[in-house]
Amino acid sequence: MFDPIKAQSKKLAAIAPLGIGKFFSLPEDVISLGLGEPDFDTPAKAAAAAMAAIEKGYTHYPASEGLWELRSATSAYLRKRFQLDYAPEEVLITVGGSEAFDSSVRAFIEDGDEVIVPEPTFSCYEPIIELVGGKVVPVITTLEEGFKLTAEKLRQAITPRTKILLLNYPNNPTGVDMTEEDYRQIAQVVAETNIIVITDEIYAELSYSEHHPCIVQQPGMRERTLYLSGFSKAHAMTGWRLGYVCGPTYLIDPIHKVHQYSVMCASGVAQYAALAALNHCQEDVAKMTAAYRQRRDFVYRRICEIGLPCVKPEGAFYILPSIRETGMTSLEFCERLMEEGRVAVIPGSAFGAGGEGFVRISYAYDMDTLREAMNRIESFVKKCRKDQIAAAKPAFALNGEKAVSF
Repeated sequence: MFDPIKAQSKKLAAIAPLGIGKFFSLPEDVISLGLGEPDFDTPAKAAAAAMAAIEKGYTHYPASEGLWELRSATSAYLRKRFQLDYAPEEVLITVGGSEAFDSSVRAFIEDGDEVIVPEPTFSCYEPIIELVGGKVVPVITTLEEGFKLTAEKLRQAITPRTKILLLNYPNNPTGVDMTEEDYRQIAQVVAETNIIVITDEIYAELSYSEHHPCIVQQPGMRERTLYLSGFSKAHAMTGWRLGYVCGPTYLIDPIHKVHQYSVMCASGVAQYAALAALNHCQEDVAKMTAAYRQRRDFVYRRICEIGLPCVKPEGAFYILPSIRETGMTSLEFCERLMEEGRVAVIPGSAFGAGGEGFVRISYAYDMDTLREAMNRIESFVKKCRKDQIAAAKPAFALNGEKAVSF
C-alpha cells in the first residue's frame, strides 16, 4: 500500500513548517504587523513598462542569465548607489532573492559542509541549507551586543568543514545594520580561511544611514563574496519575483548552471518592469524609504514608552523588542496578543533559537494602522504586568490564614 509519509524526503520531513505562516490568515478585526513586504504599490512607471512589454510581444524566454539591458542597469546602479564595481557579465538575474540564495547554496554546498548563520535570521535560510545536505552553524547575536556578528564569535564558529558565511544586513528580523569597522574585523577573520561569503543585501536601499557599508568593499572580500539582492523590498515589487546575484564570473558560472536547470530564466516581463524601476523610479524609492524612517521613529518611540527593550533599527522595516519580562515564550506571547489584543506579530523563535524571547514587528503599514496597533500592544502588555503582580501576591483564606497552594 502506498504510504505518502514514507514517500516524503527525509530531509524535508525533518524541517518544521514555516513558523510565520499561522499569523498571516487572520480575522478581520485583527491588525497585522506581520507581513515583511511594502504596503506601497509597484511604482507606476515600472508597471507601465511591463504592460508595454506585453503589448510589444516580449513574452518569450529571455536569456537565462537575464536581459543584457537589466544586467547593465543593475551594474550601473550598484556602482552609483553603493560604489560596488560589478560588470554586467558578473550579474545574474534570478527569480527573486530567494532563488538567488537557493541556487548559490546548491552551487557550492555538499553533504556535511557547514554554513555559519548569525541568528536571529530570515526563516528561509536554514531550511534551504539543510535541504541540500548542508549543516547550519548558528551564531547567536544578542540584544546587548546590538544583534551584530562579532569577529570573536565568528572565529569560534569556524571549523575545517566551514564552507560559507552568510550575512544579512540590514537584518531581517532585527533591522540592525553593520558598520565599516564591524566588517573590517569580520573580513580579517575570513581572510585567514577558504570561506565563501554570501551577503544578502535585499534591504540595502532601505538603510537609514547616509552610507550603507558592504563587506565586498573590504580588502580581499570581493574575490570570495556573492552579493545578493533584488527588487522586492526597495522597489515594492514582491509579487514580480525578481532578484539578482553578483560576483566574480568563477563564482557566478556555477550558480548560473543551477539556475538554468532549475528555473531556466526569470520572467522577461518582470525584467522590463525592473529595468524601468532602476532607470526611472528612484524618486519613488526615496519617498518610500522616508516613509519607513518616519514609521521606524514612531514605532521605536512607542515601544520604548511601553518599556520593552529593543535595538533601534538602522534599516529594513522591522523591529525586534524583547518580551522576556512576561515570562512567556515568543509563540505564547504572539498567540495571546492575537487572541486578547487583536494584533498579529511574529514570534522571534521563527527566526532561530536566537530569536526566542523576542517578537518581530513590521512597520510596513500606514501610520493610522501603526498607532492603533501600538495602543493595543501597550494595553496588552499592561494587562500582562498586572496579571504578574496579582499572581505574585500571597493569597489568603477567608478566615485570615494564608492559603496553601500545591
